[in-house]
Amino acid sequence: MKCVKPLLLATAIATTFAAGANELNTVIDKSSAINESASKSQTKIDSITDSMQSRLNKFKTLNKEIDGLTVYNAQLTKQINNQIEEMAAINASMDQVSVIERQITPLMLRMITGLEQFVALDVPFLPKERAERLDSLKKLMERADVTSSEKFRRVLEAYQVEMDYGRTIEAYTSLLPVNGQEREVDFLRIGRLELLYVTKDGSHAGSWDADKKQFVELPESNISQINKGLRIARKQLAPDMLTLPVHAAE
Repeated sequence: MKCVKPLLLATAIATTFAAGANELNTVIDKSSAINESASKSQTKIDSITDSMQSRLNKFKTLNKEIDGLTVYNAQLTKQINNQIEEMAAINASMDQVSVIERQITPLMLRMITGLEQFVALDVPFLPKERAERLDSLKKLMERADVTSSEKFRRVLEAYQVEMDYGRTIEAYTSLLPVNGQEREVDFLRIGRLELLYVTKDGSHAGSWDADKKQFVELPESNISQINKGLRIARKQLAPDMLTLPVHAAE
């Protein structure tokens, strides 16, 4: 009996240790499971945090783009409104085109008539050239394939040519009746102040008398000065003082 009691005690102790070991293993297993679950939860939290940060960055980027688009749209709206105003102005101008064209054609005809009258009353230099210019303008006005703007430009150009005559000196050759005989003469035009001529042989010279509306013969003493003026006009001689008679209208 003495031997049985220690054995039972040892068995009880062993059983107790075995039970404790099993409980410890269970605790360790549960702790490992908890740690593993916590690790998975942390991984999910980290993933969610990264996703939220990425979405926040995208949100900030989109906000900046929206702000830029808002400014751009506001500027574009102003441009569109301005273009609408310009289109309205153009449409209004187009409505007036036919009216303006109907008004400008009679104006050009009056300008040509006025220019023709001016040439007829002016000093009679370059009569053929000036008459051809006027005739060309009259024919131009009858053409349907030429725009009104081009016709008006040509009319203004003719006026400019006539204006330029008043401040230039020119020499040209033409035919002129001299003492009842048509002869080739050299003309010297000094602006619109004086129109003189000298025959090719230098035997006769004359100038336009605005009061008498005809050429009057000049003394032979004026021929050398007229020839000098012709050379100056042809750029064969440097500009110099000329002594010539002047027949100006009163």
